[in-house]
Parts: sequence; structure tokens; C-alpha cells
Amino acid sequence: MGMAIEIKVEGMGCQKCVTSVEAALKRVDPGARVDVDLAGKLVRVADATAPQAALESAIEDAGYDVVK
Repeated sequence: MGMAIEIKVEGMGCQKCVTSVEAALKRVDPGARVDVDLAGKLVRVADATAPQAALESAIEDAGYDVVK
């Protein structure tokens, strides 16, 4: 089992955004379970094996802002 990570994300506004973020994270960590809380602007990644920095970079590369 990998670690669980929560990442605050700005810029998501619709289901297409959710799908985009999920896809970006799955490319970096295919085995991770991704749960996007659109209203709460929070992305939870369970069973992650990739480092948090790599997951955050994937979100930013997809066009969203990670809140530190």
C-alpha cells in the first residue's frame, strides 16, 4: 500500500476538469486511487507510489494551480 495524499487545487470548475486531473494523475501513478472533490477543491490520492511533488507537477501541467 502506498501513501495517501491530499492536494488543494484551484481552477477546477466542472466535470471535465475532474476528468482531466484524474487522467493526469493516473499517467504519473497508474495504480493510485484518485478522488476529486470539486466543491472542496481537494484531490485525494490513495495508494500513491509516486512522490507528492510528481503528482503536484502533473496537476499543474494539466493547467490547474496547486495551493501550497
